Amino acid sequence: MVVENEKWSSIEELAEHLQVHKDTIRLWIKRGEIPAHKLGRLWRFKISEIDDWVRSGKSANINKGLTD
Repeated sequence: MVVENEKWSSIEELAEHLQVHKDTIRLWIKRGEIPAHKLGRLWRFKISEIDDWVRSGKSANINKGLTD
């Protein structure tokens, strides 16, 4: 559920929201596993999209294959 007029969040804000390291967010972006939008040189996120992604269960599979 995307909220109208929702502000864009930075990697730092998203890392705090998800309680993970910023490098983890960057890895997920690189692997195309997280909803992210590139605005110029900066990555931005809608917290509502991230929360939907987490609720969908897709975030549960993102670390599979890291040790393979």
